[in-house]
Parts: sequence; structure tokens; C-alpha cells
Amino acid sequence: MNTKNKTRPAASGPARPEDQRLSIGSTFAYGFQHVLTMYGGIIAPPLIIGAAAGMSSQDIGLLIAACLFVGGLATILQTVGIPFFGSQLPLVQGVSFAGVSTMVAIVHGGGGIQAVFGSVIVASLIGLAITPLFSKIIKFFPPVVTGTVITTIGLTLMPVAANWAMGGNAAAPNYGSVANIGLAAATMGIVLLLSKVGNAAISRLSILLAMVIGTVIALATGMADFSKVGQGPIVAFPTPFAFGAPTFEIASIVSMLIVILVTLTETSADIIAVGEIVGTKVDSKRIGNGLRADMLSSAVSPLFNSFTQSAFAQNVGLVAITGIKSRFVVSAGGLILVVLGVLPVLGRVVAAVPTPVLGGAGVVLFGTVAASGIRTLSKVEYRNNMNLIIVAASIGFGMIPIAAPKFYDQFPSWFSTIFHSGISSAAIMAILLNVLFNHFKAGNSDNQSVFVAGTGRVVSEADIACLAHGDRFENGKLIDAEGKEVPLTSDTSAEH
Repeated sequence: MNTKNKTRPAASGPARPEDQRLSIGSTFAYGFQHVLTMYGGIIAPPLIIGAAAGMSSQDIGLLIAACLFVGGLATILQTVGIPFFGSQLPLVQGVSFAGVSTMVAIVHGGGGIQAVFGSVIVASLIGLAITPLFSKIIKFFPPVVTGTVITTIGLTLMPVAANWAMGGNAAAPNYGSVANIGLAAATMGIVLLLSKVGNAAISRLSILLAMVIGTVIALATGMADFSKVGQGPIVAFPTPFAFGAPTFEIASIVSMLIVILVTLTETSADIIAVGEIVGTKVDSKRIGNGLRADMLSSAVSPLFNSFTQSAFAQNVGLVAITGIKSRFVVSAGGLILVVLGVLPVLGRVVAAVPTPVLGGAGVVLFGTVAASGIRTLSKVEYRNNMNLIIVAASIGFGMIPIAAPKFYDQFPSWFSTIFHSGISSAAIMAILLNVLFNHFKAGNSDNQSVFVAGTGRVVSEADIACLAHGDRFENGKLIDAEGKEVPLTSDTSAEH
């Protein structure tokens, strides 16, 4: 065990797992690992939105730097916390993918990037006002719901890992090539091998080390390009309202408010998920503090040319796989993001890490999230209740937009915005079914569904009535009170 990684009790009250403090070197090493894990996800939204707005590559670069900068500040607020803001959990914050399609629609609708920023500000302030309502839903998140949501988070992230492993750009000629997938497989193999070594520090840094080794392999095989690292400014502080003052359009604000509701739902699920993984208490007050940090960061982010902020589910998987539960590690990652935001040259170095390398590591990371959810579901009681059908219907419903991304294309935009997210779909379904079956029990019975009957061993009363006093089973045989074997029959029509 690494003797440097000692837990220091919190200043007051009992020590919490998330208050663990590591050495400075370990803290920033693990923090950098978090940055690498989410880097591809945090730069994708500004790339997509900037391209939709017809921005030049230089302007898109400004958007990316702004998103890194704001994401870092939001992460520090979420993990360190101030009164009423911040869950003090190891959650990495960044631009939420939930709003990308809505923002693109606003841009294409003629509002431009300024209308996007305006709608984010107003909708986030409304979200900030309604967080007390969301923070009260903790009682509706028993293990049958949290386990379902955590499992779905992992499963919905697998297409992201697969896309990264294939190259990340479907229009590229080498997308899905053997070379790309082979590099991803090599990175994944290195993660597994390093996880097996006896040294705890190497095992916990397996993701970061595997990415470094995978990048070296890519360089040796000509699959990595660092030639553009030196191009562009070295230092560039985000300029407030660099693209003009925000504009406020009612339709855009209403659309963005739906995104905020989705973000609140997903962040609530992520807070509960990471709390389950860390093994710490998460109550309504903590959820409320986390959601307020989300909404405050989102409301301020347009000032620095960024968008809605949300917890990154992939980093929840990193917490699970490394076992490093310290929120200060993630705070260090937030500081690194801030530095990347004002030092674009460093951002370009990280951006040069080949996407297949991220994909190989992502398969393990996201699979770990799903496995954590399955572990939670294993603690759920399934006998004489409807919990199995809650899990089955919720996961199945959550997988619909993942298996068929165009499933909701013909639905109203507000509906598709909410249910296009597999995480939101599963969370909403699990909460509603849990309320229906476990809170409103009128009409429930012990055997009202084939799902109930299938959840455990069932012996009919008629079979019990056939047994005589002293009957017992020995080595798979039914023996009566006199020690004689009683023949068994599979003929259900036989008289008892």
C-alpha cells in the first residue's frame, strides 16, 4: 500500500471517504487522469456548436478554451464547495451534451450564438430557483432506482467509447479501421495489465499510464500528430462576451429550460451514483448544494463564452475503477482545466492524444460504471415485490434512444430533448415505477405478475401438502421418517 496516501480527518465531524487527502504529486497525477478521461467529451460540444454557427477555426478554439476554463472553475466549486453551493463530492463538471442539439437548433433558427448564451443564462437562473424541489427527491431513489440509473449511465456511455475507438470522426477515411481499433485494444490491454500489477500506485494510475503508453505507440506507428501543438497563442485568457452581448428570445429560453430540467435530472443521478460508489451519505441537502453549483456555473458560463455545466458520468467510472475517492483529486483536475483554458498550448498537447487511445480506456471506464450499478442492484430484494419489472422496464426504456438514436425524431422537440438521453429516460421511468409499485401499493399482491413469480424459488401449497411428518431431503433424494426413499415424479397429473 502506498504509505503517502493517508486519510486526514475532516476539520469537524467524522472523516468521510471523499475527504481523503493524498500527496501533492499523487493528487495532481490522479487529477490529470480525470482531465484526460473527460477531455474528449468537454471539447466536443463547442466543436459541434461552433461549426453549426459557421465559426472560424480560431473562434472555435476560443470556444474550446472557454469551456475548459469554465469547466475547471465549476469543478472546483462542486468539489470544494461554499455555503449552499457544491456537493463536495468527486464530480468533474463540464459542458453538458444534453443541450447540444437544442443549441444547434437555436443557432439554425436564426438566433445565432448570442441567443444560445442568452437562453442558457435565463434557463439556468430558473433552474437555480427550482433546485429545492429536485433536492427533495432523495426518498424516491432507493437502491432499485440508483442501481438502475448507474447501470444505465455505464451502458449509455459505451457508444461513446466505441466511437472513440473507431477514430471519433465518422467522416474520416480510416474510421473503424483495424489500426484504430487495434490501438484501442492495445490501450485497453495495457489498462488491464497495469491493473494487475502488485504496486498499488501503478494499478490506480493504470488509466493515465495506459493513455501515455498508447500515445507513444501511436507516435511510433504514425497515428499521432503533435505538429500543431506549437501553432497558436501560448497564453489566452477568455474574453467576456467575446462574441457579442447575449440576446433573449422566448422560444429559445423555453427550449433551453427543458434542457436544464434534463440536466438537473442527470446531475441528481450522478450525485447519487458517485455517493454510492464512494460509500458516503447523500441527502437532500447535499443534492441541493450540488444542483445549485450546477445552475450557478451554467448561469455564469456564458459570460466567458461557455454553455450549460453538468457532472461528467465517465469520471464517475474513473472513481470506481481507481478507488480514489478524494474530492481534492478532482479539485486538482479542475485546476488543471483552468490552466488548460488560459494556456491553449497545453490544451493542444492533450488534444493530440489519439481518440482510439481514449476509446480503449473508455471501454474499461464505462463498463466499470455499469458494473457498479449491477453491484447495487444485487443488494435489492426481488421476492414478493415488483422490483424486477422496475429494473427491466427502466433499463430497457433507457436503452431505446441508444439502440435507435432516431426513435423520437417524430415527437415534439421538448419530448425528444428529454427522452433522447438514455440516462434521463431510465431515471424518469425508474422513479415513476418505484412510486407506482413501492409507494402506492394499492392493488399489489405477492403474485400479481410473472416477474414476481420469476424472482425467486416458488413451492406450491399442493406440493407442501404432499409431504409427511419426518420427510427430508438427503443428497437430492426425498427420504421418509423410516429412512425409505420416496420416488419423485415429473408427472403433474399424478395423484398426490
